[in-house]
Amino acid sequence: MKQDVTGPSAPDLRRVVGWVALANLAYFGVEFAVATSIGSVSLFADSVDFLEDASVNFLIVVALGWSARNRARVGMALAMILLVPGLATLWTAWTKFNLPVAPNAVPLLLAGLGALAVNLSCAFMLARYRHHSGSLTRAAFLSARNDALANVAIVAAGLVTALLWRSAWPDLIVGLAIAAMNADAAREVWQAAREEHRAANP
Repeated sequence: MKQDVTGPSAPDLRRVVGWVALANLAYFGVEFAVATSIGSVSLFADSVDFLEDASVNFLIVVALGWSARNRARVGMALAMILLVPGLATLWTAWTKFNLPVAPNAVPLLLAGLGALAVNLSCAFMLARYRHHSGSLTRAAFLSARNDALANVAIVAAGLVTALLWRSAWPDLIVGLAIAAMNADAAREVWQAAREEHRAANP
């Protein structure tokens, strides 16, 4: 079994996850405001993902002291939460598909760079704890890692829109890719939580 959080590392992990939750909540407000002002599918998807990440990390702070069985149950719940940004993105992409107006490239690029900085910082803080407490911290680390990859794609979409192709499609494609990554992260967390649940109920 993977290492559990039951010693001096537990307070450190709780503090780190708390800071990650606050960082995600703060940047959600920034990115959501930019997304709605320029009509960006990818930024909308990423902003909802920031809100989801904040919720996930706050739940982890609460659940870290629970039994392995209860943590596994929370892990399965988090897997379902990870699907929410993908569903929201699909709806936004559908509305954008019906009115394909390219977003303003400069705010898209700058918001993507800011999000990348936040998520890289969060992924770096969580990297050393990703094998602690099973699916809970795995969910937090996967979210931060996937979000950083998504932000690179958002920055690329901004550059393409500004320099090569004034179209809504780069933004739409990246938004749908973010939805797919969230679905895959949800699958990984669900599998890890199911394994923990089986281990806790021999």
